[in-house]
Amino acid sequence: MTTTSTIPPRRRMPNPVARQRWVRFRRNRRGFVSLVLLVTLYALSLVAELISNDRPLIVNHQGSWYFPVLFFYPEDTFTGSGVMTRANYKRLAASPSFAPESGNWMMFPPVPYGPNEIINPDSLRGEERVTLSLRNQPRVGTVQLDATGSVVRAQAAESFLAHREDETLAETWRFPDLFRDSMAARFANRAQAAMRSVVTNQHGLVAEVSLTAYTPRSQPPRDIRITFRELLTNRESVRTLVFARDLTLVAGTGKGDWWAVLSGEEQERLTGYARQAFNGVLVPRSEALAGTSFTVDVRRNDVQWPFRPNPRHWLGLDNAGRDVFARILYGLRTSMTFGLLLVVFSMAFGTLMGAMQGYFGGRVDLVAQRLIEIWSTIPFLYVMIWLGSLYGRSFSLLLFCYGIFNWIGISSYVRAEFLRLRRMPFVDAARCLGLSNGAIMFRHILPNALTPIITFFPFSLVGAIGSLAMLDYLGFGLPPPTPSWGELLQQAQFFRWAWWLILYPSVALFAVILMGVFIGEAVRDAYDPKPVMKMA
Repeated sequence: MTTTSTIPPRRRMPNPVARQRWVRFRRNRRGFVSLVLLVTLYALSLVAELISNDRPLIVNHQGSWYFPVLFFYPEDTFTGSGVMTRANYKRLAASPSFAPESGNWMMFPPVPYGPNEIINPDSLRGEERVTLSLRNQPRVGTVQLDATGSVVRAQAAESFLAHREDETLAETWRFPDLFRDSMAARFANRAQAAMRSVVTNQHGLVAEVSLTAYTPRSQPPRDIRITFRELLTNRESVRTLVFARDLTLVAGTGKGDWWAVLSGEEQERLTGYARQAFNGVLVPRSEALAGTSFTVDVRRNDVQWPFRPNPRHWLGLDNAGRDVFARILYGLRTSMTFGLLLVVFSMAFGTLMGAMQGYFGGRVDLVAQRLIEIWSTIPFLYVMIWLGSLYGRSFSLLLFCYGIFNWIGISSYVRAEFLRLRRMPFVDAARCLGLSNGAIMFRHILPNALTPIITFFPFSLVGAIGSLAMLDYLGFGLPPPTPSWGELLQQAQFFRWAWWLILYPSVALFAVILMGVFIGEAVRDAYDPKPVMKMA
């Protein structure tokens, strides 16, 4: 009787060296968290249509289900009009056929705007603002004093006079000695030049006092005239009131206690100016408010592109009226895809070239090195401009042009690794077994030469993303209207007041590059054969 025993299949054990490297990589918390975040963000960008789109996710029309985010449906499907172009779903959603009582409905993504959708300005009329800038008019008055310092006559100078009957003007204001001497000289009938000085009274009021030039007369003057001009600080001199479309006060330096000080009639007058401004009347005025004279300048923030961030568009709108959040999200997918494809292509070709040089050496290495030196001297930007003018800008052309230059750096590192490893005993053993050169190069030497390739991969990726942003900024990158971070930054160059076009694309580009650098540092530490030991 014979018995057969089944031998269990051999389990493939993980490489202990690779496992140690993974443990060292995870120990670098900064790099590991950056990897998780970057992969998550890229995954979200790959399904950007489910997050930000002007097409609905689901449409229920007359009992039938449609998925416009995945499939194309002509307008005839919903209207029976015979129009076979893509349906305008937002217009359909506002039509009577999709009214609540019709039973038809559609569900849009969380951000119902596409990257190339131009927003209707009428949808933002409620975001218009009117700003009233109230600038204090400095008070000016004249006071005539006799030789005893008593006030003989005053004109528009109530705020500059003494507040108590027993208080003289000289006691209220701290006139400098030079100014007092000039006053005394006038009463003594001596010639005096014009005199100006800044003084402060006991109540904190700051004013400029001036005396005109004096020429001696036949009789000494019985009184002299002093001109007071109030000096205002910037904080005191300008107040702003910002009104929304519904005439509610939403912001401004005067929104707080100062607005409450105004009477109801004064508040109504200012609100009326805002109402007139929304109707197109932008005329400066002079107003007396709370006992102070103001010049009122009116400014309306119309709906114009670029438009500031608002509740409908969190990151604002660009110079064509497109949602900045949608363009940044789709731009992340474009940048990451371009970077990954470029790095994979350039590293594959650079590895092949470096492997051939390092393995064969001799004349093959010498000729290849001279050709690489000649090729590296060709200016990439000129080639890109030339090919773009011939064939037009496109994603594939940009990837090809950049790829034929980007492989040179990694080929040098792979060449050095192959020059070192080709003299190792395992290579000689493989030759003795009769293996072909290709098998020796790619099955035996290359797995031991992957350290520079893997280590430089994250740094090459962020370099490719930064290069794409640079080319788009210069106008030699992806063709419009492709969403791109560099294109948003190019807009910011012409609309420098649109801070959101500078801030948000810069933050996105900085964050992705920073995470890539952190990942690269963690990979480099994981592959370091001599890691730095922490002292106990």
